[in-house]
Formats: sequence, C-alpha cells, structure tokens
Amino acid sequence: FLRSFICFMLSDRFYLSDFLILQVCEIELSFPKILKLDRENRIFQTKWEEEYLFTEFKGKPMCLVCLETLSALKDYNLSRHYSTLHKVKYEKYTGAARAAVVADLKSKVGKQQHFFTKATTSQESAITASYDVALELARAKKPLSDGEVVKRCAVKMAKAFGDNNIAKNFETVSLSRRTVTRRIFDIHGHVHVKMKQVMQDCQYFSLALDESTDVTDVSQLLVFARTIDNAFDVHRELLKLASLHDTTKGSDIFNRRYQCCWVNMVALKTLCAKTLNFGHVMDLVTKVTNIIRGGNRSLCHRRFITFLDEVDAEYGDLQLHTDIRWMSRIPVFLENSISSDTRAYCVKLKDTQFLCDMAFLTDISTHLNHLNTLLQGKDQTVCDLYSHMTAFQRKLGLFIDGFPSPHANLAHFPEQFNDRFQDFHEMQPRIALFTDPLSAVVSAQPSELQLELCELQADPFFQSKRNERGISFWRLLPEARFPRLRDFALSMASMFGSTYIYESSFSTMKHIKSKERNRLTDDTLFHLMRIGTTKINIDIQSMVSQQAKPQLSH
Repeated sequence: FLRSFICFMLSDRFYLSDFLILQVCEIELSFPKILKLDRENRIFQTKWEEEYLFTEFKGKPMCLVCLETLSALKDYNLSRHYSTLHKVKYEKYTGAARAAVVADLKSKVGKQQHFFTKATTSQESAITASYDVALELARAKKPLSDGEVVKRCAVKMAKAFGDNNIAKNFETVSLSRRTVTRRIFDIHGHVHVKMKQVMQDCQYFSLALDESTDVTDVSQLLVFARTIDNAFDVHRELLKLASLHDTTKGSDIFNRRYQCCWVNMVALKTLCAKTLNFGHVMDLVTKVTNIIRGGNRSLCHRRFITFLDEVDAEYGDLQLHTDIRWMSRIPVFLENSISSDTRAYCVKLKDTQFLCDMAFLTDISTHLNHLNTLLQGKDQTVCDLYSHMTAFQRKLGLFIDGFPSPHANLAHFPEQFNDRFQDFHEMQPRIALFTDPLSAVVSAQPSELQLELCELQADPFFQSKRNERGISFWRLLPEARFPRLRDFALSMASMFGSTYIYESSFSTMKHIKSKERNRLTDDTLFHLMRIGTTKINIDIQSMVSQQAKPQLSH
C-alpha cells in the first residue's frame, strides 16, 4: 500500500522530499507483515510424515524426532527444519524402512504424551478422592483427622485384594487433617456461592431461628432460610450460624439476625405439656426414676432389673414411656429393696386418685407426642401443619366430653391451645385457598385475588386437576394469566411451619462439637454444620478443575 501511495504521488508530480520518501520506506520495512495464518486455510499434508518426519499436533506441525513445533504449516519450513537437523541421519531410510521409522517415532511420541496425560489424570483423581472423603466425613459428623484412618483402610483393602496398583493410587490421596480442613473450606465456599444464587433467584423466603448452647456453653444461634423461586422449587438451607459468646438477650439475637439482613416471618413452636397442671405427678415420677437410675445408682439399677425378671414383668428395665399397669410394679420394689425414706412414695403410687392422674398424663402425653411427630415431618407446608393442629383441637373436645365433672377444669386446656395458635386461625381463609383453590369461597378472599380465582374455578382444565394438591397444583398455573394467584401461592409455600429443621440441627451440632472435639472454631463449626445439613448439589469436579497446581499426598 505504501509503495502504491508513493508511486501515485510521484506520477502526479507531487513534491515529496527525499527525506519524506526515506521515512516512508523505513516505516514500510519496519511494519510487521500482517499474515493471518488461520485465514490461509493451510492443512497438514500426510506426505510430510515420510518426507520430513513431521506430524500434526494441535493444528501445528511437530517434528517426530526432536518434538519441536513450528508455527506455520508450510512445506518450505518443514523441509528446512528436516534438512538442517535430521536429514543426515534419516535420509538412508527409504520405502518400507522409512515407513517403519515414522511409525516407530509416532509410537514413542504417543507414549510420552500418554505418560504426561496419565500423570495429570492421576493427580486430578487423587484430589477428587480427597474432596470426596472430606465431604463424607463432614456429612457423617466425623473428626477431620479420620481422613488418615480412611486412607490406611483403603490401602489395606486394596492390598487384601492383591491390587498393588490401586493401593499405590490410594497412597497418593492427601487426607491429612490440614488437607481435609482445606477441602472443607473449599466445599463450604462452593455451597456459599450456590446459596447466594438461591437467595438471589427466590421470589419469597422465610426464616426459622433459635439458639442453644453447645458443649462449651457457647450459645449458638442458627438461622435457616426457606426459599421458593418462580418455578416453585423450595430450598431449606442453613443461612447463618452466629456464636454468642456474651449475653443471649432478645436484643442480642435480634442484632445478630439483623446482620444477616433478613426478617423473621414464621415460627411455630410445638405444644408443651406444662399447660396442664400435673406437676405433682411428674415430680413424683421423676424422683422415683432418679432413685432407680439417677447418679451412682448402678447397684439399685441391677437389683431393679433382677426384680423385674423375678416377677416376670413385661419389660426388662425402666422404660422412658410406660403404661400404668407396668408402673404398678414399682411400689413393690420400693417396699422390699429401698430404705424407709421412700415409704411416702409408695403410698402415693398406691393412691387411686394419683394413679388416675398419672394415667391421664400418660395418655395425653401420648397424643401430644403423636402431634409433635406430625408437626416435625419433613417437606410440609404451613397448611399441612395447620391441618394436624386443627385435628388435635377436635380430639381435645372429645376428650373433655368424656371426662366426668371433677375434671371440668380441663376446659381451660383447649383455650390455651387456641391462644398459642391464634395467628394460624386468622390465616384460615388463606390456608383454605392454598389447600383447595377450586373449592375456596371467592368472597372470603382478598379482593385483588377474586377475579383471577373466578377464572381459575371456571376453567375446565384446572377442574380436571383436582387430584393435584399444594405446590404441584400451583405450579400448573401460567404466570401470564394468574400472576396474583401465583404470587400468593409462592408466599404461602415459602413459610416455615415448624421448628423441626433447627431442632434436628441442634442434634447434629452435638455430634459435630462434642466433648472430644470441643476446640472447634466458630467458623469451622459453621462450615461443618452447613455441609452436614445442605441439600445443595456439590460439584466436586468444578472445585478440582480450579486447583492451580495439583499436589500429591504429603
């Protein structure tokens, strides 16, 4: 272009000084030639293998002898390389002999490439195994130092089957306590990123939170989030574990919750038996139980078991839940085996009125335990829990009708039950709409939902879907046609119904931070708690691929 420009200028008799012409020529000579090799559509020619001992590797020619890779697929470049470095040694081979030499060189190159590829694959497999074991240890609530035990067991099992190669592979897996700790940190980071995405994608969420002390008397506040996205996919995940090393007043819990930037929406407490005025029964039962099993009572306990065997009792030991006829054996044991200080207990245990009270407390506790089991079930909406609670209220009415007049004071029990769940009674129209929208009374619903509800109940397609209940039904509604009804359903489905999720998590915490592992830091406890309770899919391969320099066991 520059040459043409100069000729054009000279041909039209433009004045151009010698200095300017010289400068332009220098620019032309120094300007790099812009040759896009990928636009020249050059391809590797198979004849070059025998002529110049080259093969194609990742789109470029590679010498089979010295493994040098050239930048361009040009006959001249390959010929010059061969003539300069290898012609003297290999020109004597022709025909079949030369073809054999090429095949041998290609085989050697393939083995070398396979060796390096295998080494990289082996390292990645070792790291993957390390993450897998760390994840299983966290889910099983086992000490992180158990990784070395797992490794030794794996090596011994491989050797027991006579596979020494597999044993050597197991030995390359790094499972030291520090390595497993790093793996746990990476896995928690992976879950944290996914959890942030879940929170960003959700339409509504609610929180469940409570605090309890761990084995070192540190108060641990658990905050769980229940989220629901536009596709009605529900997630229940541990959002935060806050360690309260000072006071645990309501303001402290509120402030730590506020740091999470969330608002608590729903919390349902299970019913407590303290509503009943039966302390005189529980006090005596507790004292008798402590006489047999409490403190250093091993001798008394052994005698009690022997006594039950002699009288051919239904149970062979003191049961946590017992029926009243079995409890009638205890006064006999107290009279024959225990000191005179327990005579007052024996008198009480033989009193008819006291036994009736104890029988009633046993029966009502059984019903309460059954209700508690229903409320603590997994994957339930607030509507499911409301139905369990309503059924129990109706049972209470039957119980009261069956009692004679001396027990008329029990009428206060259902009133207190109603007070505890007053918020849910006020939600009854919304719960009815969410549970069975096709039969819900339109006039009882908020005005902004009534028009869409009329269309829904009149649609024959949805009428045919009466067998679908809860979230599975609401997922069928098109958002463009029923935006407000879908929004209502999303808000209802996002609610926590019970405290089950964090009550079970406190049991998990006791396994993780036990007397033997009481030096866990707050961060490590949070990491292990989140990994141990999460339902998020953990992609270990993505974490392995992010490792910059894979390392073998150390």
